[in-house]
Amino acid sequence: MRWGTYFAVCAAVISIGLAMGTTMPLVSLRLESWGYGSFAIGIMAATPAIGVLLGASLAGGLAARCPTPRLMQACLLAGALSVTGLALLQSYPVWIVLRLLLGVTLTVVFILGESWINQLAVEKWRGRLVALYGTGYALSQLCGPLLLSVLGTETDLGFWFGVTLLIGGSLLLIGRTGAPVVDAHSASGRGLLVFCQRMPAIAWAVMLFAAFEAMMLTLLPIYGLRQGFTQEVALFMASVVVVGDAVLQLPIGLLADRISRVTLFRLCGVVLLFSSLGIPLLLHTPLIWPVLVLFGASAGGLFTLSLILIGERFRDDQLVRANAHVAQLWGIGCLIGPLATGAVSQWVSGHALPMLMAVGAAAFIWLAWRPHAFDEQVAL
Repeated sequence: MRWGTYFAVCAAVISIGLAMGTTMPLVSLRLESWGYGSFAIGIMAATPAIGVLLGASLAGGLAARCPTPRLMQACLLAGALSVTGLALLQSYPVWIVLRLLLGVTLTVVFILGESWINQLAVEKWRGRLVALYGTGYALSQLCGPLLLSVLGTETDLGFWFGVTLLIGGSLLLIGRTGAPVVDAHSASGRGLLVFCQRMPAIAWAVMLFAAFEAMMLTLLPIYGLRQGFTQEVALFMASVVVVGDAVLQLPIGLLADRISRVTLFRLCGVVLLFSSLGIPLLLHTPLIWPVLVLFGASAGGLFTLSLILIGERFRDDQLVRANAHVAQLWGIGCLIGPLATGAVSQWVSGHALPMLMAVGAAAFIWLAWRPHAFDEQVAL
């Protein structure tokens, strides 16, 4: 086990979470101060998700032509250059292009970084090692907006802080070994339908968590406000969900190394279902706080266990290809989740967010209990 490489790769990928946590809110706030409306800001927010889909289709082909460490370094530096452009070229059309480039390059880093982490992990510690990475990334996203509040939004310090983090992440990968070896036929992004057909529960879990994460810091506070809570309480509700996601991933990873990972995967789906159903019922009682913690932990557990189950089934180029499909599904979930929830919330029910998460959890449970849902040998 290459411990130094493991922590370096984790830190490099986590640097993205912290950089995005400081720059993404700053972009929205800056656009609002320029007088742009919600629709224009929404388009800007959705642009990286399109970049995710593009990056996922390019990652394997690029990795077949360039060693993984060098490709990750190049993409981190390209991401840093994009954020530099956000600070220096303050124009809406230019920012659209830069955010698209940011989505493409950083998705390649995610795919290769998560593949590298899974490749390094020894089987008996896989749950803990993947969960430790997941915890670090979730905490980085939580800390990003807090750091931005310290750095301030009137200046470009948030952008330059993000640039520094991405450059630092690239430096951490110098001289690191043990990355997956990708052959020329491993062009990622192909065979997504085959991946979904052969691993439907994992595919659905990834999309469900992507939708969850896209909605938690944007639509959950609005849901709280519309249910009669103050802005402070509504924001605190979102923070509690994120803390539940971050803090309980490591215990879930420890359990994954001791009991059946498939059983734990299914259990997370059941907890997500009942916590989603419990939110509208317990919203105005003290029990809402532990329910929100379980809501975040179970949703995060689905994604952590998806990565663990993928890591124990694939190696090298197939592992990269599988993680490319994960990135594609992530992009789809990020696009569809908020759109569906916003539409249902406006025209059907004010409790759309927890209700749609409950429907998604129920669908996952059905998929996870189907025969041969988790066959050990799966070819992509």
